[in-house]
Amino acid sequence: MSLVGIVTALRAEAKCITPRRLPFNEMVRLREGTAIWVCGMGSDAARQAAVGLRDQGVSALVSFGVAGALDETLRPGDLVLPERIHGEYLHPVSMEWRARIMHHLPQHVRVTGGTLATSYRVLTSEIEKRAFSEQFGACAVDMESGAIAEIAANAGIPFVAIRAITDPVEFSPPPTLLGAVYPDGSVNAIHLLSLVLRRSITITTLMRLAPSMRAACATLLSVVKHADTELGGTFSHQY
Repeated sequence: MSLVGIVTALRAEAKCITPRRLPFNEMVRLREGTAIWVCGMGSDAARQAAVGLRDQGVSALVSFGVAGALDETLRPGDLVLPERIHGEYLHPVSMEWRARIMHHLPQHVRVTGGTLATSYRVLTSEIEKRAFSEQFGACAVDMESGAIAEIAANAGIPFVAIRAITDPVEFSPPPTLLGAVYPDGSVNAIHLLSLVLRRSITITTLMRLAPSMRAACATLLSVVKHADTELGGTFSHQY
């Protein structure tokens, strides 16, 4: 029996797959054909998760979650199914697997391809995003897919990335916000409140971030609902 290993950085991403409260930084079997690992943000964390899943016998790897837009036509909620991943090296995805996922998706999901690039830090301005896009020729950016693609390539197993856009090119999470976010994406409420009280971050900014994340998660939920068989089996998620 094949076993698909899904790597997510954030708990919010994992909740698009299962309503279960998952342990952090360990493999969990969701059903016979699917395992998931919530690893936290960044390439090092993603590499550790991918290696852990590989060592426990997965036969394919998925990078699942959100991404930032580098192409100005991409908006929150758009789905990126890249043909290639630019990390330390350039890695292709399994085009056959990607095509099967696309076949299952409903027409309302706006899908783009191209190159997804991995950054080793959060890009927090339009200038940084545009420079990164020019350097790597990428349409979107995340912090994990490059490491996962590398482990899959070295192991000789199929890999795909499924990434929904949160922030467009012209808007990014402010650097001050990062200190109020734990590695798994959960928020340190006390720290966040102190940032708001000190006016280091505005309510307007927070109100803009929230709908973008909801749009991305709605798209990821739709992928899981319609293409669940490509992720190892049918999930008992509530929609």
